[in-house]
Amino acid sequence: MHFPDLPVLAPAYVGGVQLGALAAHRHLPAAERQDFLRGCSTNVDQLAAGRWDTLLTSAVVVEEPMPLPYVLLLLAVLGYAEYAYGAWWAAGVFLLGHSAASLLVYGGLRATGADAATRRAVDVGTSYGFNTVLGALTAAVPNGPLRFAARAGLLVLGARPLLNRDRPTFTDVGHFAALALGIGLGSAVAGPRRAA
Repeated sequence: MHFPDLPVLAPAYVGGVQLGALAAHRHLPAAERQDFLRGCSTNVDQLAAGRWDTLLTSAVVVEEPMPLPYVLLLLAVLGYAEYAYGAWWAAGVFLLGHSAASLLVYGGLRATGADAATRRAVDVGTSYGFNTVLGALTAAVPNGPLRFAARAGLLVLGARPLLNRDRPTFTDVGHFAALALGIGLGSAVAGPRRAA
């Protein structure tokens, strides 16, 4: 009996992040948890001080346990990316997108002279990497009008928070940048090595 090569890295990552969030939420007092999150964060103060390790730590920590619908969506997107393109590809796109969006947000906040609260804000989570992988996976949609529609639709969804608010948050900008980066990466890669 032959079993298909099922994703391993995606469930391990999503499960690890969720278990870590549950453990921190349950066992760390609120003040200690906030200090821990701030220490893992890619906020302006951390990166300005040369804490480049936060580009990795911020990708494996979330502020609160993730809601089940998001966990399932994250698992589906990362799992399909791992299945269709391989674990190294999925991990590389995720980390590239997370790091690039974090650095873009950092540069923007430094350039605009963010206030002290924003400079110290907690900026952790899976969403920048998730958006990048989601955008890159548009390469798996058949070429032509359907792929164009998928990419345009994702960009419209990503731009909506930027257009509907008086003042978009830095995470709104980061989400859109990550999605656009992913779509750009998807334009540069071939279709999946394995079909769904």
